[in-house]
Amino acid sequence: MSDQQEESFISHLVELRDRLLRSLIAVGVVLAGLCLYPGPGAIYDILAAPLTQALPEGTKMVAIGVITPFMVPLKVTAMVAFVLALPFVLYQAWAFVAPGLYAHEKRLGIPLIVSSSLLFLAGMSFCYFFVFGQVFHFIAGFAPKSITPAPDIEAYLSFVMTMFLAFGIAFEVPVALVVLVKLGVVSVEKLKEWRSYFIVGAFVVAAVVTPPDVVSQLALAIPMCLLYELGILAARFVSKPAPAVDADEAAKMDAEMDAAEESFRQLSDK
Repeated sequence: MSDQQEESFISHLVELRDRLLRSLIAVGVVLAGLCLYPGPGAIYDILAAPLTQALPEGTKMVAIGVITPFMVPLKVTAMVAFVLALPFVLYQAWAFVAPGLYAHEKRLGIPLIVSSSLLFLAGMSFCYFFVFGQVFHFIAGFAPKSITPAPDIEAYLSFVMTMFLAFGIAFEVPVALVVLVKLGVVSVEKLKEWRSYFIVGAFVVAAVVTPPDVVSQLALAIPMCLLYELGILAARFVSKPAPAVDADEAAKMDAEMDAAEESFRQLSDK
């Protein structure tokens, strides 16, 4: 028996290794393609566009480190490659855990992979096209006239990755709610009761992970609240309805309970 368990454990480790290798190869292939076209420099220019548009005319970003002009665009390209390969990576993770799930749980696999990928990309796109422009112009408006802002490209990359991750995860709220309801961890009624707590938590999270300006905080907190409502709506379609109880059976159960209580009371009196 122990030999079979050890063999099964080793087979799972081998499969996990294969899934990880496939994911790494997929990311590597996409990364190689992006390095060929349009190239790391062009990709970084696209990423830096919201900031450069908010800087004073003629101002450029700076690179302090010796190899920073090479490493930072390469890191940005790797990040884009991972995002583009994310559906395949999620599928590999799903294929690893799927054999241990029930049939009704497996049916949610592909919809969850597609929806989580699209929502993560939607969060990053919302951050790039709307939040960055508002935040950088807001900050530029408060900058003293006596200084010339020249942000470091590595610091900008760190800021962008933090914001992308925050908005990408925040946009996964509907998927998380659907999974929790499907697994029976919470019910739709409980989610409705926790609505006010989630709103407070959303604003606290936005205040922690975003820059200290009202624009970016509202831009994260408000979509999280709207996505929470969307998650409740979607969770209704996967929640299991309460089993209907026949009237005769309910009456019979009530009679049995009354009889048991009467017997217990008689024994107590004796």
